[in-house]
Amino acid sequence: MLRMTTVSFLKATSFSWYQIPLMKKPINVIPLYNPRRFFCSDSNAIESTPSKQKQGNLKPGLYLVATPIGNLEDITLRALRVLKSADVILAEDTRHSGKLLQHYNIETPLLSYHKFNEAQREQSILKRLTEDEIVALISDAGTPGISDPGSQLAKLCVEANISVIPVPGPCAFVAALTASGLSTNEFSFVGFLPKNASAKRERLMVSASEAATQIFYVPPHKLSQFLEESSDLFGEFRRCVMAREITKMHEEFWRGTLGDAKSAFSDRQPKGEITFLIEGKPISEAETPSETQLENELGALISNGHSLSTAVKLVAAGSSMKKKIIYSLALRKFGKQDDGLNDVES
Repeated sequence: MLRMTTVSFLKATSFSWYQIPLMKKPINVIPLYNPRRFFCSDSNAIESTPSKQKQGNLKPGLYLVATPIGNLEDITLRALRVLKSADVILAEDTRHSGKLLQHYNIETPLLSYHKFNEAQREQSILKRLTEDEIVALISDAGTPGISDPGSQLAKLCVEANISVIPVPGPCAFVAALTASGLSTNEFSFVGFLPKNASAKRERLMVSASEAATQIFYVPPHKLSQFLEESSDLFGEFRRCVMAREITKMHEEFWRGTLGDAKSAFSDRQPKGEITFLIEGKPISEAETPSETQLENELGALISNGHSLSTAVKLVAAGSSMKKKIIYSLALRKFGKQDDGLNDVES
């Protein structure tokens, strides 16, 4: 018996649905078209693949999708299309990201992916990617891989010759920089400082000597400590900007010097996400540090466990003085140690 297709049936009928007269008794209507199966006029039926239908014209691969850092309207049309088309969405906090997806009626499955489980998830995700799936990676806010999980997975995909596709959008430090009023010609994004005290001081010393604008992510409960340490190395007259809760209801930009910031936040702890920017070292600033200053810096680094050679290199990186002069001072004040000082001489 020849099976009539939906299209053939519609062509054979001469009426439209709105022309059917109203009936006193309800009738059961059996749908002739099943969206999950296409009927053919012969015995072969072509089963549709839901995931391939969903993917549309996106190529398989890992999509790094930037999401709003506060205001839900700060999401691109492309980001929404990718999130709707993906086979799975990797998210730091599925409950947090679920609110974003619910807001935009996105029903793509979520899979947790954060710093505590990324190593365990990597191989299973790579397997899905090698099977030509579309995997979207999002963070709680902003661009994945920027002080958030994602960079290691992207590296593994590149090594495995799997496509990594960025879907650009919101990024807290870029937003803060553009509105800061500080130089945007050159900048260094430091992010969160190391927790180790000596490593943190080393990083701040390097930043203090750079001419580029320095950008940090600072937890609100550590702001006072950060200002104390940075003003000691950058100097209290260096201009700075605190950008807080960017794009959110309580967005705040505070501008002044590091000295002013110490006073302003000595008895006030701001809430929320903080991006802190410090202007670069003026190029015209070429002060020659005194021998006492150099000795104090060398001594502080050595007392924190650094070798003499490492201390010399770090002090030289933050000074306009030649490395050989600092090396000579180190020998006089702290004596020669067999720890690689020969490398400093060269």
